[in-house]
Formats: sequence, C-alpha cells, structure tokens
Amino acid sequence: MLPPASLPPTVWGERHLIWGERTYVMGILNITPDSFSHDGLALSELSPAQVVSAAVERALAMVAAGADMLDVGGESTRPATIGDDPLPVEIERSRVVPVIEALVATLPPHILISIDTYKAPIAEAALDAGAHIINDVWGLRADSALGHVAAERGVPTILMSNLRGQPRRDPLGDVIRQLSGSVNIALEAGIEWARIILDPGFGFGLRAEENLEVLARLSDLRSLGRPLLVGVSRKSHIGLVLNAPVDDRVEGTAAEVALSIAQGADIVRVHDVRQMARVARVSDAVARGWRGYQRAGESQS
Repeated sequence: MLPPASLPPTVWGERHLIWGERTYVMGILNITPDSFSHDGLALSELSPAQVVSAAVERALAMVAAGADMLDVGGESTRPATIGDDPLPVEIERSRVVPVIEALVATLPPHILISIDTYKAPIAEAALDAGAHIINDVWGLRADSALGHVAAERGVPTILMSNLRGQPRRDPLGDVIRQLSGSVNIALEAGIEWARIILDPGFGFGLRAEENLEVLARLSDLRSLGRPLLVGVSRKSHIGLVLNAPVDDRVEGTAAEVALSIAQGADIVRVHDVRQMARVARVSDAVARGWRGYQRAGESQS
C-alpha cells in the first residue's frame, strides 16, 4: 500500500519538516548508563568531559551515516510506569545539556536535535541549550507542564503511546485511543496541530505479538492525520522472533523499518543509522517514488 498524499509541512522558526517525500532518520544518542541496547554513554569510568566528547563523536558518525536528526536522552525508559521513581532532574539535566550544547556547536546547522524527556524542566533546559524538538514517551501524561513548555516555545512535539500499566482491549485500538487522548492534551495546552508528531510506542506496554499486530496495521494510524514516528530498533519482540540478543537484531530491525515506511512512517528512530538510512533510501524509492538518487547522480543501471 502506497502512502497517501503528504501532509502539509511542519514549520517553526527557520526550520521545517517536509512530509511525504522521504523518510527522516533519527539517530538515538543515549546519555545513560543503563540503556537496554547497551549503547549508553554515561558510564562511571568516563568523566563528564569524556561523555560529551564521546557523544559528539558518535553524533558526527551518525550524521555522516545519514541521520537527519538526533534524539538525546538522559534517562533510560526501562522504568515502567508513571509513579516509579524518576531520575532526579539535576542528574538528567547534567547529562543532556552539555551534550546538546556541544552538538549545536559542532553539527551542521540542518541537523535537528530532539530531547527525549517527559519532564518540563529538562525540556526547557534542552531547548535553551539549542534543541529543536521535544520527544515525550508519556504523551504529555506524566508532567502536565510539558505541554505548556512545548506550546510556548512553538516546537514540534512527539507524542508516544505508552500502555505500560494500562488495561488493554485490543492493541491497535488501545494505541489509537492513547494517541488521540495525547493529541487532545496537546491541543488544550496550546500546541499547534501542525507541530504534533505521533509515535505508536512499540515495546511500551505491548506484548511481542501485539507489537507485530500494530506494525502490520500501521497504515490505520494515518487516520489520525499527523506524521508518524516509528521506533522499533533492536526491540525485544524482534529478539523473540529471531531468537537473537539485543546487539544482533539489525536484520530484523531493517525488515520492520522497511515495512513501516511502506505503510507511511515519516520518521524512523534507530540505533544502526548507516544500515537503516540505506533501508529507508530504498524503501522510499519504492513506496514513495523518491528520486533523490537521480539528483545525486548515481548510476541508473
């Protein structure tokens, strides 16, 4: 199934995201010691300066590999439900702000930086440091002030469905209801419709087979009328299908990235940027009729 006509661009300040022509690749930059994917940089053996240096080095590599944007997070999403003890704001801020400042000073200006947080004070500090997008894994349900921060700053906001701790009736219907509720919260807070991006929340409260079911019907989420971000990279349901550990799921991730793009995903959030940028490039050429490779002067054979 081919994606439908593209949505109007998302514009804020001098920046914009054009939907429907190609898929944006978001590289994951975890400034944590306990990432599920074993790629966190906030390790005890590294000084704060070394963490920043390592983050910049990894970011530059991801940009060179094809990342359009980077998602910087300072708290692992392993803690499961609202009400669990969160990482103290001071620690999270100390992890992400120096990294974002260094990225802004180092990366090409067209590369977008997203702050992966559900806390209003962290989002404010990150935006002050130069971040461009807010990515909230709780869909504005964990901190009521975050929606007002996003509205006041006028930045795009990614709202994720998070079904952890929630009763479920059917996977896709529950995801749609969760996202619709978050959209309502966002609009009531003053976030503009055109600056809302939706994430189905693969791995967040969905059982393995439910993740596969939602992915198989991803195109149904286009009825919500907003761009879709898909984050399936290295997720546990891929590991179950392949019987593979977290660091050996690149082919499974590639399959799900390609399938999601065929159904209209607009952003894919990934660890393995080089491989997934290539998957996205070919998927876009097939599913979206993208012809950027011709403009780049590649062989027509």
